[in-house]
Amino acid sequence: MKRGSNMPAVGTYNQTLVLDMIRRSPAGLSRTELAERTGLSAQTLGNVARRLAAEGFVVEGHRVVAGPGKPRTPLQLNRTARYAVGIHLDPAVDTFVVVDLSGGVIAHTERPPAEGADAPELIAALARDADALLRSADVPLARVLGIGVAAPGPIDDATGTVLTPPLLPSWHHTRLREQLARATGHPVVLEKDVVAAMVGELWAEADHALDDAALVYYGAGIGLGMAVDGEAVRGRTGNAGDIGHLLVDPGGQECSCGSRGCLGVTVAPERLLFDAGITPSPVIAPTAVWGAIDELRVRIAAREARAVEVRDRAAATFALAIVLLNNLLDAETFVIGGPVWNRLGRELKPALDAALPTVRQSTATRPLVLREARLGTDLAAAGAASLVLDEAFTARASDLMIGLS
Repeated sequence: MKRGSNMPAVGTYNQTLVLDMIRRSPAGLSRTELAERTGLSAQTLGNVARRLAAEGFVVEGHRVVAGPGKPRTPLQLNRTARYAVGIHLDPAVDTFVVVDLSGGVIAHTERPPAEGADAPELIAALARDADALLRSADVPLARVLGIGVAAPGPIDDATGTVLTPPLLPSWHHTRLREQLARATGHPVVLEKDVVAAMVGELWAEADHALDDAALVYYGAGIGLGMAVDGEAVRGRTGNAGDIGHLLVDPGGQECSCGSRGCLGVTVAPERLLFDAGITPSPVIAPTAVWGAIDELRVRIAAREARAVEVRDRAAATFALAIVLLNNLLDAETFVIGGPVWNRLGRELKPALDAALPTVRQSTATRPLVLREARLGTDLAAAGAASLVLDEAFTARASDLMIGLS
């Protein structure tokens, strides 16, 4: 557990630390409980609580009588104190959300990606849709901290540029962070989708169970989010987590890289749909994938042999990949989610749970923990919004650095 500091120079760190603890406790925490958990003196904690209340971040709840002594008054999060917008760019659908200070989604919309548009048109469309969603959510614009955008990689973290995501050619080499900020008037954060998803799950988790964990993201592509000591791993350039070329089947389908049996091509939704006999070709328009997946689900439910075989093979592939990744990372806890998983997870999860203990390559000393993403359909978009909240309200040791002149 992170501890506070009584040094006058670190008030901001203490405020974010206390606010984070209150945020993660739905019932709230009393000043006494906060002092015990943070190690702050009663005076310092009292000052922090007063500042948070004065700024509207916390409110006092009803007094709680728990045994002898003075009743305790819990401090609770004021969810409406701040908001953030999250956008997920995906080949099949663009998703927009507004979240409150708790990270809870209060407004959601989605639309097919604009096809054939140039960068200025794409940026203008994002700005219009984000503005429309904020108006529909009826939130005070002064309380909107900014916009987070989750996009497939690679990205240029330094310039906020979407580089060359294979399935989003219209976005190639677009300086999205700068242009969207100019179009909306809000600060913008750009992050790779798997990193955003990991941040979102960390923000949504109350008991720090994911502080050291990994997240398998299954969408148009496949990626890996990672967390170490409660921080999402971004890598030196912001592009950590590309696992599409992890070898899982040496005799399998040929990949665009020239190898056979890469994870990405083996579990690509287009490949599953073709192998199940739902589509005549492994090439399918991204916007047509969801309807075809629904048909695959129907066939699995009907126990059609070909569809069930595809499901079982995909589950076995995921199980092998997770084991190999755990051998490398020793993460133990894996979250799985993403756009394709949201639509196919109900069919895949039981088969994956059954396959995981049978993978003989495992070097784990304890059973792996596999759980589905809390954020569900909004995983990447809500994760993108959480980036904005995380940047503003997460206590980090770097905040304790004191500059010397």
